[in-house]
Amino acid sequence: MTFIEAIVLGLIQGLTEFMPISSSGHLELGKYLFGIEHTTNFYFSVVVHGATVLSTVFALWKEIAGLFRGLFKFTMNNEARYILRLIVSMIPVGIVGLFMKDVAEKLFAGNMISLGFEFLVSAAFLGLTMTIRPKERPMTYFDSFVIGLAQALAVFPGISRSGATIATGMMLGNKKSEIAKFSFIMVLVPVIGANILEMAGGDISKEGSSFLVIAVGFLTAFISGYLACKWMISLVKKGNLVWFTIYCVLIGIFTLLLGLHVF
Repeated sequence: MTFIEAIVLGLIQGLTEFMPISSSGHLELGKYLFGIEHTTNFYFSVVVHGATVLSTVFALWKEIAGLFRGLFKFTMNNEARYILRLIVSMIPVGIVGLFMKDVAEKLFAGNMISLGFEFLVSAAFLGLTMTIRPKERPMTYFDSFVIGLAQALAVFPGISRSGATIATGMMLGNKKSEIAKFSFIMVLVPVIGANILEMAGGDISKEGSSFLVIAVGFLTAFISGYLACKWMISLVKKGNLVWFTIYCVLIGIFTLLLGLHVF
């Protein structure tokens, strides 16, 4: 992998992690178009995903610090209830991670046809928010679990995690001002845990990217991810995801045609 490819892929990962259009799907599509072998650039993928997790922490630092301050008061306050909702939301993705990990890894191996269909599923999630518009209400523990189920679907690379969770929250009637932040925070522990396990189980001798290339990808993903996180939170408050819906339809069709070797 070259430095230019690392910058482009890092930029793709950083920007699309928070936009509801699937960062993993775009990363796989980018690798396919560049002709980059997934299995020989394993650590690059893990590191750029880690970069966007770190950018989330920086972008939402005040909110995260506030949760910890409230938690250590050792009372059932708003912060403690918020953390409980986060834990509830992690249950589905934890179960899916244990039982569907091998299936998901196969789908990451450059299968453009399945990737194209998954992009269209993301479009369906986003499109439903334009027809299902209940009155806003506070998030419940049941809502958190349902949003967690939506996050579990993102084990498939073309299904946007942020798109599925934000759209589900909006369709449940959760406050737009809160659902984006909840969506971005709820993924921190599962992604950090998955990254640690993947790093421990990988074989660094087979890595096709040099340390400097990985570092460039990390830095690019972190900076672009930080900016995208801030922008997406303000955008979700407006509740208009129509352009992302159209984009997911177009990229889904393009990816399907790519998989069918039309191009």
